[in-house]
Parts: sequence; structure tokens; C-alpha cells
Amino acid sequence: MPGMNPGAKYVPYKPLDLPNRSWPSKVQRTSPIWTSVDLRDGNQALINPMSQEQKLEFFKKLVDVGFQEIEVAFPSASDTDFGFVRNIIEQGLVPDDVFIQVLTPAREELIRRTFESIKGAKNVILHMYNATSPLFRDVVFGNSRAKTIDLAVKHTKIVRELVDEYSKPENGGTNFKYEYSPETFTQTEMDFAVEICEAVRQTWGKASKQEPIIFNLPATVEIGPPNHYADQIEWFCTHVTKREEIIVSLHPHNDRGCAVAATELGLLAGGDRVEGCLLGNGERTGNVDIVTLALNLFCQGVRPGPLDLSDLQSVIDTVSGCNDIPVHPRHPYAGELVFTAFSGSHQDAIKKGFAAQDARKIKGDPSWNIPYLPIDPADLGMTYEAIIRVNSQSGKGGIAYLVAQALGLDLPRRMQVAFYQVIQQVADRTGKEMSSDDITRAFTQTYHVPSITSGRNEGRLALRQFKLEDDVPPELNGDDNLSPSSSQVLDPSYGAQTPRYRRFTGVVLRDGKPHNVSGKGNGPLSAILDALESAFGIRANIREYSEHAVSKPGTFSASASDPNGKRETKTRGQAASYVELVDADVEDGQGAKRAPGFWGVGIDVDITTSGLRAVVSAMSNLIQPSAVIEEATKAVDAAAAK
Repeated sequence: MPGMNPGAKYVPYKPLDLPNRSWPSKVQRTSPIWTSVDLRDGNQALINPMSQEQKLEFFKKLVDVGFQEIEVAFPSASDTDFGFVRNIIEQGLVPDDVFIQVLTPAREELIRRTFESIKGAKNVILHMYNATSPLFRDVVFGNSRAKTIDLAVKHTKIVRELVDEYSKPENGGTNFKYEYSPETFTQTEMDFAVEICEAVRQTWGKASKQEPIIFNLPATVEIGPPNHYADQIEWFCTHVTKREEIIVSLHPHNDRGCAVAATELGLLAGGDRVEGCLLGNGERTGNVDIVTLALNLFCQGVRPGPLDLSDLQSVIDTVSGCNDIPVHPRHPYAGELVFTAFSGSHQDAIKKGFAAQDARKIKGDPSWNIPYLPIDPADLGMTYEAIIRVNSQSGKGGIAYLVAQALGLDLPRRMQVAFYQVIQQVADRTGKEMSSDDITRAFTQTYHVPSITSGRNEGRLALRQFKLEDDVPPELNGDDNLSPSSSQVLDPSYGAQTPRYRRFTGVVLRDGKPHNVSGKGNGPLSAILDALESAFGIRANIREYSEHAVSKPGTFSASASDPNGKRETKTRGQAASYVELVDADVEDGQGAKRAPGFWGVGIDVDITTSGLRAVVSAMSNLIQPSAVIEEATKAVDAAAAK
């Protein structure tokens, strides 16, 4: 096979001799001037150009975002573009601090038509261009260098005359800026690019520090790497005269996929201004993406000028809706999945990062430093709920994070492993990504947690009512006729003894049928275990127990707060208890470490009651281990079917 051999066909770019280049050692600490060309460059690149209504919607969004320079049209190209410019002027839709920019080639009749479109506007940037590269001079237009300069100079004179005319109060009193583009700048000889811009500046005759001329230096077609564009910009900036009277504007395209990098390096090299599109829509592979550029600055601590992207979703909706082009899910910052971690190791790192972030905030350090998240999604109006999403590749840390976010429960590490295995099996059975709601449903179903959305949600065993009392040995009480709950003072030595026996009596449902149960132990949990063994012949031991206050009050239903099922009338603080049980018969044969564990969760306003509920929850799973995954899968499928 001959393979690919481009050497004889493609000519590589010619690097500049710039031995003292300064841009590589610079750091961007300021924001450029932002100019949107969505309504012109972006619109002309669409299969179906925007309607007047769509253009108007887009224009209003650009104003809302904060652009103070907006290229609105190529008015001489069509009656549609001309009419749009007239509409936003006559309807008073252009804020006083916004410059509308209009584009025209260096042709007299088109320049005059362009000025007719902007009559009465308060602030206008008149943007004129002509192509300057050898390819266009020789092949497209058949012009020499001198003829190309004459073209730019002649039509700049016309622009100046019309600016003087339309600046008069009787003709609209418009405040003008002049922008000139040596189109195909990056393919133009650098000395010629400077030469033609010098001629335009001298002809314009109005440039000053207070009212600089704009020289826009477009990578009309991206033909070299970003460092080459930066060299070209620095060469231009260091060779043009009266640099203080000039705004150097960058207009990169994305043919090599390097427009963002080229712009960032071009700014370091001396660029003052950027022309681009929100999310990068434009000819061929697109214009430079202003959202990405602005947020790259933002996450380095630099405010991106007047731009406000704190409601990024509304920007996405406008761009995708008006352009009829969906945003790629991996698009920087704006993609649906860019803040999402499916990988277990990534999820674990993010979960730990948020915990460390909370600790830093308490100490007064607000700095953002989270693994895999260079920017806080909340700054863009995004929620944290979508950061960690679960599929068959996900890990325990991410799942535990979602449970914590949704329910306020901080699962013990061993329980994280156990529930992770449940979710993995449910994900395999359903063949779908597990949403936060899916995980919440699977959790409440698996551990029989009552909640506002899932109701009482009981397992095969359910605690209905109970009473706990001290189980006092007769020899300590001194009176066989006194009950343990009597008000008589007990032997002072009893409370200090170990163990202190407790008596549990109550009603437990098994498969819906009530049973009176009674047992004793050296604490409430061992007492209920004894009661369950006596009633149902189930022997189990506690391997792990933990508890904490619930951080999301109101998440769980009232039935979780009252052992008698009475509804609470106000939100009260709740406690969560976690119990891991081991089948005592299995443990005897395999040892405590090897015996499988069964977790349960209890939620209640009373910590003792939450612990008892956790035991009953775990026991329900212990007596029906084969049904745990099946029931969790049913809960997820049932929700999806609604």
C-alpha cells in the first residue's frame, strides 16, 4: 500500500524569523475587547440562515450577555440584512453603550449602501476589508501589491467622507469607529500587511490615542500552528508605527482546530480585541469560540470584561435554537457532559475534593480546587447534581456522593461498597445510565427507607411500635412486685454495672402480619435482635454500626419520624443509623470477616428509634438476600415507565 505521502503536494507554512519574540513569557491578566460576529459570520455559515425573528432573539441575547460590540450584518449583501439593521435602529433596540458593527467590501456602491443602513444609529463600527495575500492577489483578483493598496486607500477615503457626512446631527449624528481588515492576513507577507495598514491609517487621518483605528488581522483560513499566528501578531505590533493609535483585533478561524489556542497566544503577542462567535459556529470548522475563551480567563481569576456567562444554559439554548445546530456533549464548558464523571476513580476524587473544599471554606479559604473540575459549575448556573453520573463503569465514591446530595446521608465506607454492588447489578440489568433519581429510588427500596416520594417503603419486617425498659434483676431491685419502669429508686450500683440489661417489647410485622415480640440485651439493638430471634428464629450479630444527623431535613416522610405512624406537624431534626448484620449461623462457620453482611438504614427524630429501624431494615435483607437486586431493579423500572 502506498500510504499517505503529502510531501510533494502540501507546502508547509514558513516560520517568521523572530528571535526576540516576547509573547512566550507573558501571562494574560486582562480581558480583551469582545466583538460578536454571530449575526454575520455565524449566520452566513448556516445551511438555513436565521430568520429575522431568530436574529432579533440572538441580538437580544448578545446584549444580555454584555457584548458592547456586535457585528449585526453585511447590509449590502441582501435586503434581509439591510432590513434587520434598520429594524433594530428604528425600534430603539440598540443600547446606548453598544456599538453595532457593519461589514462591507472595498467597493464604493456597497459602502454607500452600508451607510444608508446605519443612518440614525448612535454608535457604529464601519468595517471594511479587501484581500491582501498573494493567492488572492494573483489568482482571484489579478492585482499587484500597489493596486491592492490603491484599492484600500481609495475606499478608505470614501468611508472617511461618508463618516463625516453621517456624523452631522442632521444626518443622524452617528459616532463612528473605523475598522480595516487585510483579509487573509495570515497568508499575506508581513511587510506588506504592515504597509497596507499604514497606508489606510494615513488616509483615514482620524486615528488618535483617544479614538484609535481598528486593524483586524484575520486568520481567514488557519494555515499554521498557534505559535505562528502569535509570531505574526507580534511582528505586526512591533513593526507598525504609532502603535498607541491602533487597536489590534484578532479574527481566527478554526480550520486546524487551534482557534482558541491561536487567539490566546495572539493576545499575549499584542492583540487587544477578539472577533468570534458564541460556541464557535462559523465558516468551515468555525470561528473562534468566545465562550471558551472567556471562561478560560475566568477560571484563571480574570474577569472576562463585561461578559456575563453566569446563565450559560440560556446562551446554549439561544445558540442551538437560532442556529439549529446542537451543542456537542463534550464541547468545552457548554457540553452536557463536560462536568460529568462516570469513572469510579474520578468520582471518588471529586467527592473527596468537595469534602476538602468545605473544610477550606470553614478556615476562610474560598479558592476553588476540585479534582477534574477546573471551574465551579455553579458559576455558570449549573447544578452539582449532574457532576457525578452513574453507569456500569462508575465507582462507589460517586454513588455515595449522589446519595449524600439527594438524601443528606453519609454512608459508611463498607456500606458504600455494598450499595455500589447493588447499583452495578441494577445498571447491568436495565442497561441504562443510572440517574440521581434512579439511585435514590434504588437506595430507599434496598434499605427500606420511607421518603416523601416512595412512601412507607417497608421490607419483609417492619417495626410498628415498641417499648424499651430497664430489665432489672430481682436481686438488685429487692422487690419482685416492682416493675422496671417504676418510679422507685434502683440500687445505685446498678446503673454503673456492665452489662446494663434492656427489655424490648413491641409489634413487628412479618410479611404484613403483626407479631408481638420481646427480648432483652445489654442495649436496645441487642435487645431487638434477641426479640427477633425469639419470635422468628433468625440469629444475627451486628458487625458495624454508625449514626449521624441528617443534613437535609424534610427529605424523609413523617412515617419515619414516629414509631406509631403519626404524622409530624413540623420539620424536626432527624438522625440516620446504619447497621450491618451478619447471619450468626454463617458467621460461626466462616468467621466474622468472611461472612456476608447485610446493611440496613433507619431514619428517625430519635436516635434510639433510628437504630432499631436500621436493625429491622438489615434483617429484612438478611432473610431475603436473593430479592434485594430484583426489588431495586423493579423500583427503577417502575419509575422509568411512568
